[in-house]
Amino acid sequence: MSEKMKRAFAFTAIILGFFMALLDTTIVNIALPEMRTYFGGGVAEISWVMNGYNLAFAVFILTASRLADQFGRRKVFLIGITLFTVSSLLAGFAPSLEVLIGLRVIQGLAGAIIVPVTIPLTTTTFPKEMHGIIIGIWGAVSGLAAASGPALGGVLTENLDWKWIFFVNVPLGVLSLILTPIFIRESKDVSAGRRVDLAGTLFITGSMFCFVYGLIRVDDWGWTSSAVLLLFAAGLLSLLLFLYAERKGAEPMLPLELMKIKAFNGAALTLLIVGAGLMNISLLTTFFMTRIMGMTELKAGLILSMLAIGSTLTSAVSGPLSGKFGSRWFAAGGVVVMAGATYSLGGLTSASPVSGILLRLALAGIGIGLTMAPVMSAAVRNVPEEKVGISSGVINMTKALGSVLGVAIIVTALQQNLDDKVGAARSSAVQVVRNDAKLLPPVKEALMASLQGAGSGGSAEAASLPSPESAAAAVGSQLRAAASKLAPEERAVLEQSAQGQMRETEAVVDRIGREMKEAAVKGFSRTFALAGLLLLPGIPFALISDRARRRSEGGIPAAEKGTLL
Repeated sequence: MSEKMKRAFAFTAIILGFFMALLDTTIVNIALPEMRTYFGGGVAEISWVMNGYNLAFAVFILTASRLADQFGRRKVFLIGITLFTVSSLLAGFAPSLEVLIGLRVIQGLAGAIIVPVTIPLTTTTFPKEMHGIIIGIWGAVSGLAAASGPALGGVLTENLDWKWIFFVNVPLGVLSLILTPIFIRESKDVSAGRRVDLAGTLFITGSMFCFVYGLIRVDDWGWTSSAVLLLFAAGLLSLLLFLYAERKGAEPMLPLELMKIKAFNGAALTLLIVGAGLMNISLLTTFFMTRIMGMTELKAGLILSMLAIGSTLTSAVSGPLSGKFGSRWFAAGGVVVMAGATYSLGGLTSASPVSGILLRLALAGIGIGLTMAPVMSAAVRNVPEEKVGISSGVINMTKALGSVLGVAIIVTALQQNLDDKVGAARSSAVQVVRNDAKLLPPVKEALMASLQGAGSGGSAEAASLPSPESAAAAVGSQLRAAASKLAPEERAVLEQSAQGQMRETEAVVDRIGREMKEAAVKGFSRTFALAGLLLLPGIPFALISDRARRRSEGGIPAAEKGTLL
C-alpha cells in the first residue's frame, strides 16, 4: 500500500473519532423532549443529558492532552474511542434518566480525550507542507459536526427513535478502532517526562469545574446569586493555584512559556469568542424559528444545517490558503462576517421567508469557516512542534469554555429583553381588555387571567400566547361559571349574549397576539444585535493570532515558527 493511501486511512480514523465526539455536543438537543416523554422528569433534570456532556468535556480536556503527550497519543486516542463507543451503545439502552446522564458524563470525558489529540495525530501523520490543507479539512469537519447535529438528531428521532442518536456512534467508533492501530503510528512529546502533574491536574480540573458548572447554573440561580459567585471565586482561586503550581513544578502539565507566545494567546482568545458566537447563533436562531415562526424542531434543525454548508466550504479553502499567506486576515475577516451575519439575523420577523434565514446562516457559516481552520492552523504553526498536543488542549478548552459562557450570557440577555418587550406589551393588552366596551366583566376577568399567565418567566416561551380558540374556551368556562351563580332571568340574558362575547373575545385575542408577537420579535432582535456585538472583540485577537509574514531570501512567503521564549 502506498504512503498516500496509508495517510488517507489514518486521517479517516482520526476524523471518524473527531466527528462523533463533536457531533454529540449538539445532536441530543433536539431529542430532549422525546427523552423527557420516555423517562419523565422536569426540564431541569432532562437538561443534564446535555449539560453533563459539556461539563465533563470542558473539565477534562487539558488533562487528557497532557496525558496523551506523556504516554502516547495513539494509545490515549484508542482509549477515548473505546470509551465513547461503549458508552454510546449503553446510552441507547439506558433504563433510567439517571443512568443516561451518567453515561453522558462518560461520553463527555471520552470526547475530551479524543478532540485535542486529533490535531497532533494529524500533524505527525502528514508532512509539514500539507498541514494547511489537512487542518482546513479538519476545520471543515469541525463545522460540519457541530452544525449538522440538530438536523441529524431531528432526522433520526423523527424516522427511527431518539436512541439512534447514540447508536449512530457505534459503527463510526468501531471503524476508527479498526483503522487506528493499523495506520496511525505512536507519537508523544519526548520532553514531557513521565511524571503526572497531580497538583496541576487537581487545580485545573477544579477551576474548570467551578467555572463551567457556575455558568450552566446561571440561568437557574442568577449572576449575582451567592452560589454562582462562590463558584466563580473558587474557580479563580483554583486557576491562580494552578498557575503557581505550573511555575514551581519540575514537570508542569502546561509550560507557561506557551503563554509568552503572542500568536498562541491570540488564537486561544479568538476561539473563546468564536465558540461563544457559534453557540449563540445556533441557540437564538433555533429558538426564533420554533417559538416565533412556529416551525417544528426537525425543520429548524434542517435549516440550521446551512451553517455547516457554509463553514465546510470555506474551511476547506481557508485552511490551505492560510498556510501560504498567513491566518490573521482570514480569521479577522471571518469574525467580521460572523458578527455581521449575527446582527442581520435580528432583522427576521415572524413572517420572514425561509430563504432569508438560509442566506443569513450561510453567511454566518462562511465566517465560521474563514475563522476556525486558519486559527487552529496558526495555533499549531506558532508553537514548538513537540508542544502541539498540549497547545491543542488549551485552545479546545478555551473554545469549550466560550461555548458555555456564550450560552449563559445570551440566555440571560434574551430573558431580560423578552421581559422588557413582552412585559410592556402584556400590560398594554390588559388595558385593551379593560377598556373594551363590548366585553362583559366575567369575560374580561377570564381574558386578563389568560394574559397574565401567558408568556411569563422571561424565556423563549414568552412569545407563546393563548390562541383565539383557547382563549374562547377559557371565556366559555368563565361564562358558564358566572351563569351558574345568576338568577334564571339573568342567566338567560347572559346566554343570549354568549355568542357575541365569543366573537369579540377572538377578535381581541387575535389583535393582542399580533402585538405581543411583534414585541417578542423585538426582544429577539435586540438579543441578536448583542450577540453580534459580542463577537467584535474577536477581531483584534484574530489579528494577533498569527505572526506577521516575512519574506525569505528567495522571496517566498515563510511562516515564522514559534519558540518557547
